[in-house]
Amino acid sequence: MDEIIRSDGVRLAAHVATPSTPGPGSGLVLCHGFPNGPRGAASVGTTYPDLADRIAHETGWVVLTFNFRGTGSSEGDFSVEGWLADLGGAVRVLAARGDVRAVWTVGFGHGGTFAVCEAPDDELVRGVAAVATPVTLGDWAREPSRLLATSREMGMIRTPDFPPDVVSWGRELAALDAVVAARKLGDRPLLVLHGADDSDVPLDEARALVEAGGERAELCVVQGAGHRLRHDPRAIATLLGWLDRQLL
Repeated sequence: MDEIIRSDGVRLAAHVATPSTPGPGSGLVLCHGFPNGPRGAASVGTTYPDLADRIAHETGWVVLTFNFRGTGSSEGDFSVEGWLADLGGAVRVLAARGDVRAVWTVGFGHGGTFAVCEAPDDELVRGVAAVATPVTLGDWAREPSRLLATSREMGMIRTPDFPPDVVSWGRELAALDAVVAARKLGDRPLLVLHGADDSDVPLDEARALVEAGGERAELCVVQGAGHRLRHDPRAIATLLGWLDRQLL
């Protein structure tokens, strides 16, 4: 991440990839999911600038990727409302560029959950792709105290007295529901991309998301693939093909 954007005064690390041929075209906001691995929140999203560069090169789109608050070198502490605000802010930053006429979003893992949930109330978003995406925060929403402890351990929450209201913070977790949000997308396209052998997120959740998305929703199942579709060339090729079909 080599640039800075702002979300409600919070500085977020970001990267913007532009196509080799300049001119007004489409824009894409690329969202990472929850951190994992030994470095936790510090390392999440590190490969997304490379993916943004590839998408820009192969599709001609302008692609913005960023670190949600509480991850990477972005400021702030994790909360559902904060991450939704960050995504909305990234959409507005991209939409304000002179070389972008319309914006789509794509998220991996829980980044897809947030992408689907942010879109219904954001008229700037023209379509959404959700990759290996859970429809809710699952057990985290049922046990917010466990997510709060994990968020501190992973480095997503750095302020000692955050959140100021733990009960409200937990209610936000429970309210995040991508199936409910998908029903409100109207005629906007929704791609749900899922691994057939995903052991983290059941395939039934992908099917529920597509059913909620209606006629403009499509499900693409990658046979033999697990949860980490970010590094599966077949999944990325499918995403690129879907983007190519999104015409203004």
